[in-house]
Amino acid sequence: MGYKGVYCYNPQHQKVLISRHVVYNEDVFPFKAHQYSLTTPSISQSSPASPSGMSPVPVIMPSPPSFSLTVQPLLSPSMHSTSSLRLSPTIFDSTSSAGATTSDNNMLPIISADQLEVILPHISDSSESAHSVSNSTNNCHPMQTRSKSGIIQHRQFPEYSSFTTQLHSITEPDTPSHFKAALGKPEWQQAMSEEIQALYQQGTWTLVPPPSHTNIVGCKWIFKVKKNADGTISRYKARLVAQGFSQEYGLDYDETFSPVVRHTTVRLILGLAVQFQWKLRQLDVKNAFLHGELQEEVFMKQPQGFVDPTYPDFVCKLQKSLYGLKQAPRAWNAKFTGYLPTLGFTVSHSDPSLFIKKTSSDILILLLYVDDIILTGSNPALVNSVICDLGEVFELKDMGQLKYFLGLEIHYQANGNMFVNQAKYAKDLIKKAVVDMCKPCSTPSKPHQQALTTDGLALSDPTLYRSIVGALQYLTFTRPDIAFAVNTVCQFMHNPTDVHFGFVKRILRYLQGTQQHGITFSPGTMLLSGYCDADWAGDPNTRRSTTGYAVFLGHNPISWASKKQTSVSRSSTEAEYRALAHCAAEISWIRQLLCDLHMVIPEAPILHSDNLSALALSANPVLHSRIKHMDIDFHFIREKVQNKDLIVQYVSTDEQVADILTKGLHSPLFVKHSGNLSLGSPPAEIEGG
Repeated sequence: MGYKGVYCYNPQHQKVLISRHVVYNEDVFPFKAHQYSLTTPSISQSSPASPSGMSPVPVIMPSPPSFSLTVQPLLSPSMHSTSSLRLSPTIFDSTSSAGATTSDNNMLPIISADQLEVILPHISDSSESAHSVSNSTNNCHPMQTRSKSGIIQHRQFPEYSSFTTQLHSITEPDTPSHFKAALGKPEWQQAMSEEIQALYQQGTWTLVPPPSHTNIVGCKWIFKVKKNADGTISRYKARLVAQGFSQEYGLDYDETFSPVVRHTTVRLILGLAVQFQWKLRQLDVKNAFLHGELQEEVFMKQPQGFVDPTYPDFVCKLQKSLYGLKQAPRAWNAKFTGYLPTLGFTVSHSDPSLFIKKTSSDILILLLYVDDIILTGSNPALVNSVICDLGEVFELKDMGQLKYFLGLEIHYQANGNMFVNQAKYAKDLIKKAVVDMCKPCSTPSKPHQQALTTDGLALSDPTLYRSIVGALQYLTFTRPDIAFAVNTVCQFMHNPTDVHFGFVKRILRYLQGTQQHGITFSPGTMLLSGYCDADWAGDPNTRRSTTGYAVFLGHNPISWASKKQTSVSRSSTEAEYRALAHCAAEISWIRQLLCDLHMVIPEAPILHSDNLSALALSANPVLHSRIKHMDIDFHFIREKVQNKDLIVQYVSTDEQVADILTKGLHSPLFVKHSGNLSLGSPPAEIEGG
């Protein structure tokens, strides 16, 4: 009845108490000679006296108002054997029941009327009984309470506090998971018909009798809703995919490698386009993999829903590549890159997915990422000419100005700047992790956060952990502020625990408050500069150091990394020297990439470090005893410095931008370095639409 305890009767003071801590004494029985029961106030006090001369004290037990209780008194044989009594809330007041024969001095109210209102809520059909409870309050102490003043304050709880497990309503259209689920929907039937028509036009296969002793590959329909950057539906897409997992190496496939453009190259081209005010165009090749020509014999079953009624037992002998085949990406890349030289393009030696066309006065740049193409250059008329030439061989879709590419959202500002972020990708990731109602935090990791591989309990199913961490890796395309935190959680992919998953949740909480953050590219000088740093023995599991570096073209960050070194460093000087070597190698690669683009860097790149010993090692063969065990390839930075191809320069630790890539920082310093990386929220003109 609202209390957790034991009713205790004190025979000396004749009072009933409630206590949670009771010790039972089974050697003393004060009421052994007589029997007493729990009675009501209507029972008379003319009961036999107790051995001690004290009269028995009736104890009233609370009961709900609507509960009927049959009381059988045992105090006097002359009383009625049974009496039915319907209890009301008034029996809990020591001043009520004027006709009761029990003395008020011997009665102790167990529950007050105010408490009773909470325990026993009013019943709609017994308003008079409820009124008697409110009027029977005997509160005689002089303190003026809120209850006496009639003040009742109700605490308002936020909606998320009561509905933390509420499922979100699904507003997206249902995507069929198999062929039968798509049969009854016209939009998916239309999408499948368009896909089959495109396959027939390309001459993808020919029907042949099934050969004996040959591997037959299955096929499956894959459905997907293509969306725009704002989340609206672009089109319904059905793809016929070969089940390449059933292929056998050496029988129906050999090599499978296909190059993909590097993230640094994409950011470099975006920076150059802003620097020279070039227009960025986006092209999409329809059914790109269908253009690839196979070198091996591959046989496939006929697709579901489109089996030839004349030859239902025949199989498809593939003439062109198909999505799902192990060699399909390689075949498409070979087909497309083999045609570009006929248009005057040459492939870059630094990135095989970058193609350059140079004339006497103009330059064209083409980036290939599977079937997505970015085209830009100094002459818009020459760009349009190349698009027309490609359209004659491949079925292209001109997407116009580049706005949404590989999850990147590109916004153009009136002052010539470009803002790039992954807001939609981050929002979808947070929703996938079901943390879209979480409270944001100021940094993606705690300052100097460390964890052992054995900390916590191993996750029973690490699938979600690995899926989220893999998605976070791609988010670092435009978010260098989470690079170190993501690198940390990637080290526990083999056997993650609940402690490691807590690190992932903190990253998601940080993203919850910074979904719109991105990088601003602005025009500036054509100078390369870099910042490198190392956290010596920062990994408590292996005692290896963490390297962090960031490379800028003008004020625009185009390359960054946070990764663990491959060996243990014996001193902080060695760790910083290795970081210098890694950053110098990245700068050398970017310089070669700019040379392929026929871009001239007027001055030698400047590399900043906050370790004077490492700077001395890079310029002079001093402190040789500390680095005599290092490999020769780390000493190439000394040759670069001596040849004046690279300038090393000291920078204070407070101004070391790469510090954000080596360890967790406090919020003020973290925000400062994020601003140095041109990272922040979108400008007001973008936020306003």
